[in-house]
Amino acid sequence: MSDTKYLDWPFFEQRHREVASELDTWAAAHVRGVHGPDVDAACRHLVKSLGSAGWLRHAVSAGGRIDTRAICLIRETLARHNGLADFAFAMQGLGSGAISLQGTPQQQEKYLGPVSRGEAIAAFALSEPGAGSDVAAMACNAHVEGGHAVLNGEKTWISNGGIADFYVVFCRTGEAPGARGISAFIVDAGTPGFEIAERIEVMAPHPLARLKFTDCRVPLSQRVGAAGEGFKVAMRTLDVFRTSVAAAALGFARRALDEALQRAITRKMFNQVLADFQLTQAKLAQMATTIDSAALLVYRAAWLRDQGQGVTKEAAMAKLAATEGAQQVIDAAVQMFGGLGVVSGHPVEQLYREIRSLRIYEGATEVQQLIIGRELLKEART
Repeated sequence: MSDTKYLDWPFFEQRHREVASELDTWAAAHVRGVHGPDVDAACRHLVKSLGSAGWLRHAVSAGGRIDTRAICLIRETLARHNGLADFAFAMQGLGSGAISLQGTPQQQEKYLGPVSRGEAIAAFALSEPGAGSDVAAMACNAHVEGGHAVLNGEKTWISNGGIADFYVVFCRTGEAPGARGISAFIVDAGTPGFEIAERIEVMAPHPLARLKFTDCRVPLSQRVGAAGEGFKVAMRTLDVFRTSVAAAALGFARRALDEALQRAITRKMFNQVLADFQLTQAKLAQMATTIDSAALLVYRAAWLRDQGQGVTKEAAMAKLAATEGAQQVIDAAVQMFGGLGVVSGHPVEQLYREIRSLRIYEGATEVQQLIIGRELLKEART
């Protein structure tokens, strides 16, 4: 395990320290090195492994009582070992998060157990070709016919697209203008009128797809929350998992620092090792300081949410600092490895590809800046 002194911070309870320690041991034996050319198969394998070992139960809660600190520690630890393992864990939580938070007892009974056991794969379908950060611009729509909602439109950049067993899909239902007229529906894979229109390949491979709905009929019993409250459902879900994105970035950054430290003390140059150069020492110092600064923001946000407080601003700060900081740390590690750092498959090269998307998904850095600014002005005006 990397430096774990941060686990002594007052943000954590003993159970959190035990989770981090036990998972680190388990991950070293079960997920490090799990990749392979078939990303779909690797992801399914990781979901089953995480579920059978009991780790997915931390991401799922029928009462909506999700331990944010535990989720963050799990994501940080998995990301340090294997980016795809972190993805597999996170998407089970995000994909089922709306059901955990606002699903009916029947929905929770049907979906959450299989998700927590790794027997069903979940997906969260919010983004569209013309509506990413601007959720109010959503075009995918649904209208009621009898006891069904009829969905038409597209979703894109959907993680687990193509392998998920069900999707929580957000559609415009028109109860009010803008974000207030959106509802959420659970759509099972294989439902007539629902298709995987395109699989999308990205620089850090994971299952991703564009979805298409053509007169897709879904029972109204599959709606999550009340009609017109889909935006609130989505934002509540993202408030939980946005902080965990920052934790995943921490995991990537810690792994990069570990790799850089080993490189520094073993790489011989000019009759000494890389670590003997003051430039190297200064760079390592900056990397460590960046990581600890971000970690304080991440676990402050997680702790506050677990105390029942709103964390819109704090979660945005955590994601902004952790993802941007991790990009800087990983870039420095690549530089320290020189040519070896850009060889395909090398740990720091993989980290370089993994971190880039975290600065975009679940709210790009620029969106986090807007959120923080908006919250600061709101506070100033009250």
